[in-house]
Amino acid sequence: MFRKVLIANRGEIAVRIIRSCRELGIKTVAVYSTADRESLHVYLADESVCIGGPQPQQSYLNIPAIIAAAELSGADAIHPGYGFLSENPGFAEICNACGIKFIGPSPETMILMGDKAKARKVAQEAGVPVVPGSGVCRSVQEALKEVERIGPPVLVKAAHGGGGRGMRLITSVKDAETLIATAMAEAEAAFGNGEVYVEKFIEEPRHIEIQMIADGHGNVYTFGERECSLQRRHQKVVEEAPSPFVDEKLRRELSKAAKKLAEYINYEGAGTVEFLVDKDKNFYFIEMNTRIQVEHPVTEMVTGKDLISLQLRSAAGDKLDLGQVKLNGHAIEFRITCEDYTENFRPVPGKIEKLLLPGGFGVRVDTYIYEGYSVPVYYDSLLGKLIVWGETREEAIERGKRALSEFVIDGAVKTTIPFHLKLLETEQFRKGRFNTRTLEEEILPGLEQ
Repeated sequence: MFRKVLIANRGEIAVRIIRSCRELGIKTVAVYSTADRESLHVYLADESVCIGGPQPQQSYLNIPAIIAAAELSGADAIHPGYGFLSENPGFAEICNACGIKFIGPSPETMILMGDKAKARKVAQEAGVPVVPGSGVCRSVQEALKEVERIGPPVLVKAAHGGGGRGMRLITSVKDAETLIATAMAEAEAAFGNGEVYVEKFIEEPRHIEIQMIADGHGNVYTFGERECSLQRRHQKVVEEAPSPFVDEKLRRELSKAAKKLAEYINYEGAGTVEFLVDKDKNFYFIEMNTRIQVEHPVTEMVTGKDLISLQLRSAAGDKLDLGQVKLNGHAIEFRITCEDYTENFRPVPGKIEKLLLPGGFGVRVDTYIYEGYSVPVYYDSLLGKLIVWGETREEAIERGKRALSEFVIDGAVKTTIPFHLKLLETEQFRKGRFNTRTLEEEILPGLEQ
């Protein structure tokens, strides 16, 4: 096992990794920007190193500073968390060249799955169904030809990034050229590469993902599915496990497909294979995330497995022997962000004057905030995650309502706690009748009335 791990991240995921490391007897090194000097992960780690200014490019994306911090502190591994450098193959290569273990898959695997058009091709080769689409398009005209070939409705998507940036829905050829140009400009600004690809738009799709972990000894384990269809601007808002839509037969098929892809590319580490599932339960591969996900706690709650611990053990060369992973009960995760949902989810960071965290049976809070902490303006608006568990989905929903009603974050910040309480009262959520467009097209307009 590793002796000391540097966490190249911040916020709740840095805190989460520190806790698993401590339970495994691993020393931790926190890196932080000048804006994060008072952040909780800095207090909890065994050591901490300031790596630059408040802007991500000055600190959490500053590879030379992070490598220097690892070498100076004597860290023998780096955990990238999610976001920032977690899917940057160049960073993984530099870590390996410096004799520091990058906790994630190989750079070659990251390159393969990071290019979404290539990943689609690999999935096809592995026998995993994919949404009909194109290869990489490097110009507006090239993409326009693919839109005309496939036929609207189609999605134009950034080939080298995610999170909904560089993505546009095209329902008519006459609007295609403008929308493609906008998507390519957005992709260039967000990821430094404007290449896109085109895929057929699936009507009323569910976004279902399979969590998996593979060791370096040929073992691949899947942990059931997560329901991630409640999205706003292609960003997940609430996740749950298992999905209220997926039956046992579909679960087996999705898990088999995810495992088949992981084995085909000799994957190592934690990863998530994402699918679109139509109303007839046909499923299509869309991408693979080669890192731990924000929503991993719902899987932990229904399987009883510490995914960060398994990720660390896999990276350290352990042979995992998990047997058959069984699902127990139902878990829901609410992303608590410093946003005002009544003003189009406008970010409202600031100082937290009062904080009361919910507790009790089946309640978990992953966060980095505390009373007196000032939320910086430079980063993602995620303050933390409330995760609840119940023996049934109905019980989990009621526990979620109770826990959200106990959750108090007062001060200059505004949060999405009121939004989540209203969401739980909607018929679409309570009955599990939603797809990736339901939140924006049906639920949010209703909440604004």
